[in-house]
Amino acid sequence: METRHLDLLSENPQQTHALGAQLGTLLRPGDTILLHGDLGAGKTHFTQGIARGLGITEAVRSPTFTLVNEYHEGRLPLYHIDLYRLMGDGEIATVGVEEYFETDGVTVVEWPERGEAWLPADALHLTLTPISEQQRALHLEATGARAQALLQDFARQPCS
Repeated sequence: METRHLDLLSENPQQTHALGAQLGTLLRPGDTILLHGDLGAGKTHFTQGIARGLGITEAVRSPTFTLVNEYHEGRLPLYHIDLYRLMGDGEIATVGVEEYFETDGVTVVEWPERGEAWLPADALHLTLTPISEQQRALHLEATGARAQALLQDFARQPCS
């Protein structure tokens, strides 16, 4: 059975982090994760977990003001992009985000809806929705063959 969607419930930020770490262990060069959700939804917690799953011990912070943070110490490089402050294709073109999708690393993009024209078609979308102060609903959707394989592998793992 093909898995294109997966819904999970995180009880707290620690579990959101742990789910990100589980996904991080499965990531391969060229994988793209697109994080959707309002401010405070848990996108950075999830990315911190991905970093841990990749073996990155450096503190991972939101790149809201730097636009891109790069981490190279894990088994794969992690490129963490935040498009929140960018408006329109012209501004996004100046950042060169498309170059990150053609590397040997993993790219995580927060606020991808602000740069849809620049994003790869094959990506794993994650929408985080607050249920309460601690709980988050996570909806994962695969939009390409590699993302679908990644989602299937993730769905087979026991949830933390």
